[in-house]
Amino acid sequence: MARTLIVEADGGSRGNPGPAGYGAVVIDPESGQPLAEAAEYIGTATNNVAEYRGLLAGLRAAHALDPDAEVRVRMDSKLVVEQMSGRWKIKHPDMRPLAAEARTVFPPDRVTYEWIPREQNKHADLLANEAMDAGKAGRQWEPRDSRAELDAGGAARSAAAQAADAAAEAAEAAEPKAPPVGWASADLGAPTTLVLLRHGETALTPQKRFSGSGGCDPELSPAGHRQAEAVAAALAARGTVQAVVSSPLKRCRQTAETVAARLGLDVRVDEGLRETDFGAWEGLTFAEVQERYPQDLAAWLGSAKAAPTGGESFAAVARRVAVSRDKLLARYAGRTVLLVTHVTPVKTLVRLALGAPPESLFRMELSAASLSAVAYYGDGNASVRLVNETAHLR
Repeated sequence: MARTLIVEADGGSRGNPGPAGYGAVVIDPESGQPLAEAAEYIGTATNNVAEYRGLLAGLRAAHALDPDAEVRVRMDSKLVVEQMSGRWKIKHPDMRPLAAEARTVFPPDRVTYEWIPREQNKHADLLANEAMDAGKAGRQWEPRDSRAELDAGGAARSAAAQAADAAAEAAEAAEPKAPPVGWASADLGAPTTLVLLRHGETALTPQKRFSGSGGCDPELSPAGHRQAEAVAAALAARGTVQAVVSSPLKRCRQTAETVAARLGLDVRVDEGLRETDFGAWEGLTFAEVQERYPQDLAAWLGSAKAAPTGGESFAAVARRVAVSRDKLLARYAGRTVLLVTHVTPVKTLVRLALGAPPESLFRMELSAASLSAVAYYGDGNASVRLVNETAHLR
């Protein structure tokens, strides 16, 4: 009978893309003891690439122990688990070769994939952060007794990783953590203001079709280009924007580039600002989804944790948007930054600022090329200044 090995793997990027590393551990399922560890600082990469590199390292370590083993891979990356299980397509060019290489280590029928919560993947997470810490110090990761540190409470996790996890948990809970903003805000200094711009129209926008990060990545329509020019003129007249950050999707980058050119600024891309992946719903109208996926739609409307078939839940979007928000607030403290993004990230930032429940996402209207704004103060409070302003389009 073939031996069974458990591989737990993780990867991380401080900046996404940014300094990145991975960690993997091979575990004996009977004793629960680690049999092998692997970790490496890999330079600048995205979270997803680092996670795939962690998977590949874990499989190779398991193969070195027993090339005839059956392997159970456990990861907290739903993307990697679903893609390697064959349920989701692999669209990103940086991940396709890594996934293909991972499939050659063991015969595919001897490897299974299981998603686990982040808290159950602490060992691999610790190794990934050790690798990133080593890279920051200009050295390579060296094996040591990380299991002992985990048994002692996992205190070795880097401050950056703890902060990211805390932001994600806060976003999911969506509970206000501080007293309401009031007259005392004037004593807190200049806030950091995020001006939130939904991209201009695409051909899918007037048809109200689901258009997320998992579809065809449409470009702006002629109407969308006109809207981008109009909002660029309005923002230039106000003269307050000091930096421009965009979702990586084409419609946002085109809108951002039009505005940035008018303002004389560069465009920085943030992966966390991309739209929800609507999976099998991409390109469909609400009525078409209701007809083809009635059960999925009912679940999605009833819970932020439910996802379209092969897609992403609003809870998952909230976690990554909150992480991006906090990084941007640290980078641009006291400044006014234009974020060119999509319906769900804009609504999510507004609802988190208000401490509103997830179902509030369905109660906001957000037009193409509309402006919203949230000011963030030094004490952690946030003040919504503007929602769905479209005067510049009239």
